Amino acid sequence: MIEVIKKAILAGVGAAALTKEKAEEVLGDLVEKGKLSASDAKEAAKKIADDGKQEFEEASSKVQEKFNELVSKVGGKQSDRIDALETRIAELEARLAEQDESSAD
Repeated sequence: MIEVIKKAILAGVGAAALTKEKAEEVLGDLVEKGKLSASDAKEAAKKIADDGKQEFEEASSKVQEKFNELVSKVGGKQSDRIDALETRIAELEARLAEQDESSAD
């Protein structure tokens, strides 16, 4: 489960890197064609990078929240299950002890 989440986050990082590279490529082409000034291209690249970073941080935060929520739910269910099993074991041990006492008489 953790590996799946880890791979998803790494895929997001890879996608963000590819998007940045593609944006820089497109902006470079526009500068070469004279459709965009170098300063405007730098400004656009910075905005794209900043926006991408912010979106990644927000997505990472949401993934972390969901992961913590999932772990909490699973952990709570496991805790309840363990408590029920411990109670059952104690009951069975008591019954065995009673049987041992009965057969000893």
